Amino acid sequence: MQKTLNIIPEKCTGCAQCEIACSIEHVGMFSPSKSRIKVFKFPDEGRFVAYTCTQCSEAWCQRACPTGAISANAETGAKEVCEPTCVGCKVCTIACPFGTINYVSERGKVTKCDLCGGDPACVKACPTGAITFIDADATGYDRMKAWAAQTGGGAQPEA
Repeated sequence: MQKTLNIIPEKCTGCAQCEIACSIEHVGMFSPSKSRIKVFKFPDEGRFVAYTCTQCSEAWCQRACPTGAISANAETGAKEVCEPTCVGCKVCTIACPFGTINYVSERGKVTKCDLCGGDPACVKACPTGAITFIDADATGYDRMKAWAAQTGGGAQPEA
């Protein structure tokens, strides 16, 4: 069973523990700027939202890559960048509608979330549970229904 990251914006406090854990996991140092997950800040509203690659099933980044450097990991489902194959052309960064693939100028390559091989550091580091690792088959619709049930909202009748 493949799993995916699930981010619950209402639980995010902006602590950046996810960014710190990711940078330590992937580059071996405390450097949130090198993290593959980012916390977007809405200062006027006092809100924060963590965001990273959604591991799209129809991955535009993968389709756009002219060298085939992005492939799906059969075990985790993560779309991973093969660094030796990546030529740093940045076509994938343009193709990604979410802006979650980043060019790393020091290496001349791109980087993105790889789900830490199936054990995401960001999930373990999140103190509020804003980032969870759930069954990939749990659709957005199913999550919305579950949230509605928790908050007392009724589900829409089936047509």
